[in-house]
Amino acid sequence: MNVARSRLIKKCIDITVALLGLVLLSPLLACLASAIYISLGRPTLFCQQRPGLKGRLFTIYKFRTMREAKSEKLWFRSDKSRLSTVGRFVRKLSLDELPSLWNVLKGDMSLVGPRPLLVEYLTKYAPNQIKRHDVLPGITGWAQVNGRQKLLFSQRLNLDVDYVDHWSNWLDLKIIGMTIIQMFKPSGVIPGQDVDVVDDLNLSPDRESRSLSDLEDP
Repeated sequence: MNVARSRLIKKCIDITVALLGLVLLSPLLACLASAIYISLGRPTLFCQQRPGLKGRLFTIYKFRTMREAKSEKLWFRSDKSRLSTVGRFVRKLSLDELPSLWNVLKGDMSLVGPRPLLVEYLTKYAPNQIKRHDVLPGITGWAQVNGRQKLLFSQRLNLDVDYVDHWSNWLDLKIIGMTIIQMFKPSGVIPGQDVDVVDDLNLSPDRESRSLSDLEDP
C-alpha cells in the first residue's frame, strides 16, 4: 500500500474514532467536567499552545487537574503539590486526555503520534529529534506504551523518532490496542512527577510562576 493511501486511511480512522468518541463518551465527559468544577472551580479545561506538525502551533485541550500556583512562588518542576484528588485520579487513568479528541477532529492531532510537548523545547532538540514534528502529534504514542513517564526524556524522544521512521497503520493499531490495555491496568503513569528525575536533556530549566494556562504537565 502506498504512503498516500495509508495516510488517508489514518485520517479516516482519526475522524471516525474522534467523532464517535466525543458522542459516546459525552456522559463521561460531562461527569468529569462537573467533578473538576466542584473540586477546582473554573476553568474545567486546560488550554495551551503546543507545536504540532512541522512545529506549527495549535491549542491543545485537556481536563484541568491542578490548582493554580501561588503568584509569589516560583513554579518548581514538580507539580505534585498542586494536583487535586480528582486530578490525580483523572491523570492516573489518562482521562484528562479525552478533550484532545476535539483536536483530532479538527486535524491538529492524530490518535497516535508523538506527544505534543512545550513550545520552548523546539529550540533545544537535536537535529534528529526534531523529526518528531514530521507527523501530527498524538493523544497516545510509541513512547507512551513503552514506559511513558518512567522513561528519560532522551528515551522518549528516541522512541518518537523511531515511530516516525517506521510508521504504518498496523503500528498505529498496535499502539491503540496497547493503550486500551494500559487504561485498565495503568503502568508508567506518575501523577505529579518531578521533571528533574527524567530530564536528562535539560529541556525544562526552572521558570518563574506563570498564568494558569501554563501550569499543567509538559
